[in-house]
Amino acid sequence: MTDDEKTTQTDSTTKSTSRPAEKPEPTDDLVTTSHTLHTPQGDLAYTATTGRIVLRQEVLTEDKYDGRKAKAEVSITYYTLDSSPGSEPRDTDVTRRPVTFAFNGGPGSSSVWLHLGLLGPRRVDSGDVGNLTPPPYGLVDNLETLLHVSDLVFIDPVSTGFSRATEGEQAKPFHGFTGDLESVGEIIRLWTSRNDRWMSPKFLIGESYGGTRGAALAEYLQQRFGMFFNGVMLVAPALNLEALFDGEHSNLPHPLFLPLYAATAQYHGLLGDRTLDEVVAEARDWADTYASVLARGARVPDDERAAAVTKIASLTGLDEDYVDRANLRLEHTRVYAELLRSRRLVTGRLDTRFTGPADHYLHEQMPYDPFMTAISGPYTAALHHYLRGELEYEHDAIYETLSRQVHPWSYKEFEGQAVDVADKLATAMILNPHLRVHIAMGRYDGGVPVEAIEYSLDQMAIPASYRDRIETRVYPAGHMMYVHPESRTAQAADLADFVRRAANRD
Repeated sequence: MTDDEKTTQTDSTTKSTSRPAEKPEPTDDLVTTSHTLHTPQGDLAYTATTGRIVLRQEVLTEDKYDGRKAKAEVSITYYTLDSSPGSEPRDTDVTRRPVTFAFNGGPGSSSVWLHLGLLGPRRVDSGDVGNLTPPPYGLVDNLETLLHVSDLVFIDPVSTGFSRATEGEQAKPFHGFTGDLESVGEIIRLWTSRNDRWMSPKFLIGESYGGTRGAALAEYLQQRFGMFFNGVMLVAPALNLEALFDGEHSNLPHPLFLPLYAATAQYHGLLGDRTLDEVVAEARDWADTYASVLARGARVPDDERAAAVTKIASLTGLDEDYVDRANLRLEHTRVYAELLRSRRLVTGRLDTRFTGPADHYLHEQMPYDPFMTAISGPYTAALHHYLRGELEYEHDAIYETLSRQVHPWSYKEFEGQAVDVADKLATAMILNPHLRVHIAMGRYDGGVPVEAIEYSLDQMAIPASYRDRIETRVYPAGHMMYVHPESRTAQAADLADFVRRAANRD
């Protein structure tokens, strides 16, 4: 074709297109496959569906209904059981089979961690502290999958996983407490309606900020859609952020982190022959005294302050001089940089059993989290292989396992007050007298310590009798306690038992 011919063809095309073509409306993009999991109890036959579904929002123009406009495409993976050991093919009575909606936190995290670490029918072989699996890692059958007792729906909030705002739409409205709550809640409503599961026993499970989301969702879904749940399972939940971060004028976190510091020091051999139970009990017993010392500030007598310095140092393994210079207030990311400085190591934050070297040893705060670097590679590799190689879903976008694109995260709803959702969980329990709550905690969780979670639960304004519907479990591992093999096995059994009891209304 000559240059003249090219020009003529271009001009002709331009003239014939008087208006730009309309963008095609996004549609659901899902792939369904069939699988069988071989377990010691027999075979589990199940169907897996993965891909993206379109999230639409009702539009009102001058108070007139203007349809539902596509706002985002949300990646989702769900599993439904076809048959289980000793049973007939899947019972069509949807009132008998539970369904669990799962998500992680961040904010900015996909659901890969709960999906391939604890709940799904396949799991990552990542190893544990001191025995990490080398690349290319592994993906193995999860014989303890929650699929034994519940169908599973894993949700990646907008800007995580393959979830994105639709072309021309902003992602920012989804990057905040309310926008996130409403969008994840709408995905749950859509899935429940499309799959005729309104009459099924229903559960939520969320980890970390997913616990923040899960506690708030329990109330939101009841209030907005009349969707009531049998149970809420929260893994290392961040219920009250004031209890977790060193605020300028808040002394709340310091006594709550003390047992975690003691456990960490004991694990790394800094407290002599004292046992884990002994040092944790001592730290918990002294926490009220610690809070009193901090609350009195400059009014504390010199001898009492000196005694507090000595006590804190003896429990944490830190030098008395460091505790004194910190004015008795230990910020956790600084502690994880300081604790093993003499060994030229930093500890993990989300799991303080883990350690790693630093590029130099003058860091005031931990330069990175050795735990996250240990697990991010295995989980990311396994996820990419699993989606394409086993679930047969292909997508060229980056799967955001842990995205920074969601920040700054908006907490505008809590302006002037602490971000605290324990009251929302309390409201959900009051409005739904059958709602049960399961809380999983890790003794070496340096991000959301056991005592910080217990403090939040203790503040819930519910009748004393309602507390029987809250159960807690503590595992000898960190934030993602399922990385520790023994903890994973125990946790899987605890979750399955909780679902059975709550679904059967025992």
